Amino acid sequence: MSDARAWEMKVFLRVAAHGSFSGAGREVGMTPSSTAKLIDRLEGRLGVRLIERSTRRLRLTAEGEHYRERAEALLGEMDALDAELAGGARSPSGLIRVNASVPFGRHCLLPLLPAFVAAYPEVRLDLTFTDEVVDLYAAATDVAFRIGRLPDSALLAVRLGEVRRRIVAAPDYLARNGTPRTVADLERHECLGFNFRRSAAVWPLRAGGRLVDREVHGRIVASNGETVRHLALLGLGLARLAEFHVRADLAAGRLASVLDEAMADREEVHAVYTGRDRTPARVRAFLDFMTPRLRHRLEG
Repeated sequence: MSDARAWEMKVFLRVAAHGSFSGAGREVGMTPSSTAKLIDRLEGRLGVRLIERSTRRLRLTAEGEHYRERAEALLGEMDALDAELAGGARSPSGLIRVNASVPFGRHCLLPLLPAFVAAYPEVRLDLTFTDEVVDLYAAATDVAFRIGRLPDSALLAVRLGEVRRRIVAAPDYLARNGTPRTVADLERHECLGFNFRRSAAVWPLRAGGRLVDREVHGRIVASNGETVRHLALLGLGLARLAEFHVRADLAAGRLASVLDEAMADREEVHAVYTGRDRTPARVRAFLDFMTPRLRHRLEG
């Protein structure tokens, strides 16, 4: 609705309340003649008579009564919407849709949520954890956490740190199959992989003083890193996973890392979001809360 049409409605409602052009004009800061002309223009645009004029008092027609009811409802909704959005800008509230990979969500994001929801009781969260990369606009996502190179886009990004990859396996797998000592040894090992579209059966590794993409093979692939981690824990093969993902397993001895000297790849982690200078208060509060805490977690 344009400002001009909203103003027409407001003036009309004052005329209806006062029953005169002069009384309405005094309230809205217009002369009686200007107020009358505005109502004339409104009636001309609508093609109906809204007010019956007499020398004693103005009276609404049936169409005028209907217009008054609808105008009051529409302006009330506009005022309520303005108050809701203005209030949200001051005090974070409403729904935030968050997307992250399964490992990042499980090991980095979830542990921080109790403190966040306690700090912002009016904010609701809708969490989607998947290792597929989603389109923020198509999926109506407010914030996504991404590992790896960011494509050029209109999205805003906050850098959270770097992720180091580790090749890990369960001790019993290594006891049965031997520990790979060189990159070439991977030829005879079960290498657990991924089945989503952007995955490739290659591991970036350093061999002979240079970085190479080593093709690997295995009988089992899975849809997310958390499943691959569990497969490794079950002794079903080697897995290339983020260090934050297996840090506790390595410390507890449930997994052991191999070929550390060959692991040279590090990937950046970002929080990406839409909004620019109109970022909702709830999204800004979420980013401000999570950014320093996630940076600390990624640092180990």
